[in-house]
Amino acid sequence: MSQAADTVGIARPSYVRVVGAVSAAHFVSHYYIILLAPLLPFIRDEYGVSYTEIGLAFAAFNIVSAIGQTPAGFLVDRIGARALLVAGLLTGAGAFILAGVIDSFWMLVAMFALAGVGNTVYHPADYALLSQHVPSNRIGQAFSVHTFAGMLGSAVAPATLLIMQSQWGWRGAFLGAGVLGIATAAVLPAMRENSVVQSKPAASRAAGADDATSGWRLLLSAQILLNLFFFALLAIISAGLYNYSVVALGALYGTPMTTANAALSGNLLLSAIGVLLGGLLVGRTTRHAMVATIGLAAMALFTVLIAEIDLGALALIAAMSLIGLFSGVIMPSRDMIVREITPPGSFGKVFGFVTTGFNIGGIVAPLIFGAIMDHGSPRLVFLAVAAFCLIAVLTVGVRPRRRG
Repeated sequence: MSQAADTVGIARPSYVRVVGAVSAAHFVSHYYIILLAPLLPFIRDEYGVSYTEIGLAFAAFNIVSAIGQTPAGFLVDRIGARALLVAGLLTGAGAFILAGVIDSFWMLVAMFALAGVGNTVYHPADYALLSQHVPSNRIGQAFSVHTFAGMLGSAVAPATLLIMQSQWGWRGAFLGAGVLGIATAAVLPAMRENSVVQSKPAASRAAGADDATSGWRLLLSAQILLNLFFFALLAIISAGLYNYSVVALGALYGTPMTTANAALSGNLLLSAIGVLLGGLLVGRTTRHAMVATIGLAAMALFTVLIAEIDLGALALIAAMSLIGLFSGVIMPSRDMIVREITPPGSFGKVFGFVTTGFNIGGIVAPLIFGAIMDHGSPRLVFLAVAAFCLIAVLTVGVRPRRRG
């Protein structure tokens, strides 16, 4: 057996632990993103505030996250991903514990802003750790497990939070969420990082590659900006389907709410399954742009089908589920596309920057699809989603690949 093979065999438990720890942190990050939504009615009733006022907590969290994520990426590359990830988990956990303990609505808003600070580290730190410590032939599967863990966090949050609320009130649910973050943070310091993939930031810093000027020059290069645009488009596509498909189907075809929600549930379930399938796929091909292109084209096709034909309940659920499947399959390829064009030692800043596209898309999507629905054009919701899919195809079709 070759020395390289021996090394991989020895290091495998180490990188598996890294993937597990990082995925647990991603689970918590998505759990925290969902935290307010299921508990909103209870908080609103206790404080006697309007929906607009409580919306300030959502806004504070997302604005701080959007502004701080790229600077957090620079910090990840400069001082290390694990320390920042622990700090992010503890910051979010502490913010929600204080929001649950202190009886003040404006303190709650301030604590969601502080939780936004904690949220800034997850994407740059997670992707940096995975990219530095997982062997290249396993990185696609690692990305898929990481993404799936985040989806799982979003899925289990509403039910578990409501269970805690029924036992201890919404404040107890906040405290329980804080304990989850602290427990996850406690695991990370024990995470071994002696992977076969050497950590690159130290060498990069020694060579001066982490200089802020050169870092911003990298982020503002055409290929990185193209990835930012790609991630924003994917966020717009997802938001359009998740937030507006139910009401659009009702307005367009008179689809019963139960049927439309079943179709959306199928989309979400198959998306999670698709992420795992995509992880297997990226381990068998290096043509990640082609995978993304085929997936996006298929999404556009089925979305146009929904827009133009009243499919009936079963066919509608099947079509929405297939859209979800293809959207999940492309996610590991999406991450691999970014990794391919990222220089060693820059994973934190690059992933922190391009995943800001999620925030940008989340801000833009309601303006686009809300206006479409307000103008009485529900068919255009699906046609617009299809159009954004095709635009995203163009972004992956023209991108250059980094060699070496």
